[in-house]
Parts: sequence; structure tokens; C-alpha cells
Amino acid sequence: MSVLEAIFLGIIQGIFMFFPVSSTSHLVLAQHWLIQRGSEMPSPDSPEMILFDLVVHVGTLVSMAVVFRESLAHFLSRLWSGIQNRFRRPGQAGARERMTLKLTLLGIFSVAVTGAIGFPLKDAFESVFARPLFIAGTLTVTGILLFWTDVLPRRRKRLADVGFKNAAVVGVAQGLALLPGLSRSGTTIAFGLFSGMKRRWAAEYSFFIAFPTILGASLLQTLEVMSLGGVGGVGLVALAVGFVVAAGVGIVALKIVLHLLYRARFRFFSYYVWVLALLILVGHHQGWLVEAGLTQPYP
Repeated sequence: MSVLEAIFLGIIQGIFMFFPVSSTSHLVLAQHWLIQRGSEMPSPDSPEMILFDLVVHVGTLVSMAVVFRESLAHFLSRLWSGIQNRFRRPGQAGARERMTLKLTLLGIFSVAVTGAIGFPLKDAFESVFARPLFIAGTLTVTGILLFWTDVLPRRRKRLADVGFKNAAVVGVAQGLALLPGLSRSGTTIAFGLFSGMKRRWAAEYSFFIAFPTILGASLLQTLEVMSLGGVGGVGLVALAVGFVVAAGVGIVALKIVLHLLYRARFRFFSYYVWVLALLILVGHHQGWLVEAGLTQPYP
């Protein structure tokens, strides 16, 4: 992979990570497009390219840390204080510290549910990276979810009311969103809203559980790639460049998304993903977009 290709893909990730339109699908489609035009990068469903996708996702975690730096700092401070009080002075933790501990446990539970779905289906999910037609279908589903979130009645569940049922629902959503074309942020926020959570808390909880989920997936994929002989056709320079570009672009994109989310404007993104799904179907039919690295027939 060239540096220019890494910059291009990093920009795509930075823009689309937080817009609820599936950044992974945009990355995969861009990779198919580049390969068809002569790029020597590995196939989108190869371990090296899946690792690249995860690395640029980690770059956008940096964007989240920057935008939510004050909230994150307060959260970590209360978490540490709550843990200390739990062991040193049982029963003496304040209300905020107890809430922080509760949210941490809920987040761990959501990630565990995601893992219970993702690990058994890992190979099946990764095979979709080579199937643009399947991605068109999952983009269509994403559009339906986004449109639905805007027409839902006002959600009333406060953060203090969020429990393990809500955490399980969001964890399932995040597990399903491992499929390219299903937006992780859009799907988890939508399922959070379906379970009764207010928009602000559904969004912040979705971003909160993204940290351990993406970091854990990146670590596992790194171990797999290293066991297969290294990053090969991607290269460490391309990984670093993609990471930095995605982080920088993601800061701007996240601020825009938060502005739109709190005002219930997600339906505009549904129109976009529906048009994109249609373009994929047309492009595949006309031969503009073909499978790269497909090793097995369509189901």
C-alpha cells in the first residue's frame, strides 16, 4: 500500500467513523475500487487489510478521546476513586462514584455480549469484506435503522435507569455491526434508543464501549497477522499514516455528528446510505465494482 492510498483511506475512516453510514463499508468499497484500478494492496478480506481497517479505527478512538477529553478525565477519576473506596472504605463511595462503577460493569457486559457474537462468527463476517452486493444489503438495513430513530417518540430512560437489559441490547447491536455495511455507531445508538435510552446517553454509551471493543479487536487481529508472517503488502508506514490521518479528520467529523444527533437529524444519513447501496448495485451490474479476493461463491 502506498502512502497516498493510506492517506486516502485514513480520510475516509475519519469522515465516516462517526457519521452513522458504516465507515468499514466505505473503506472496503474504496479498497475494491483502488484494486480494480491497479493498486497492489492486499484484498479487502485479507488479514493485513482487516488489520489496517482496525488501525484506522483506533485512530478515530484518539478523536473521541480528544472531543470527550473532559468527560473521559472525569469518568476515569471517579472510577479510580470508586475502586479505591470500594476496597478501603466499603459503603463510603459517593453517588457519582457508584454510578461510574455501574457504567463500567455495564460496558464490560456489553463488550462481552459483542464478543459472544463476534468470535464464533468472525470468519463469516470477514468473508463479507469481499462481497459488495452483501454490503449493499447491510447498508439498506442501516438506512432503515437511522430513519426509524428519528421518528421514535421521546425516549425517557435516564442514565441512572440504564441496566443490564439495555447493555445486552447494545452489545448485540455492536456484535451485528461487525458486518461491513452496518454502522457501528448508528446501530448501537438505534438499539439504545429502542431500549428506551435518551439520545444523549445512547450516543455517549455507544462511544464509550467503542474503546474496549475496537482496541480488543485490533489486538486480536494483530496477533493473527503476526502469526501469518506480518503486515506484508500494507507496511508499517502505511499503518502509521492511516492512523494519524484518521485521528485528525475524525475530530471534526465527530463534532458535526454530535450536533446532528442531539437534534434528531439521522434520517438524512438514511437517504445517503440508500443511494450508496443503489450505486453499489448499479456499479456491480455494470462491472465498475467487482469482488476482490473472493475465494468462494456467493451464498
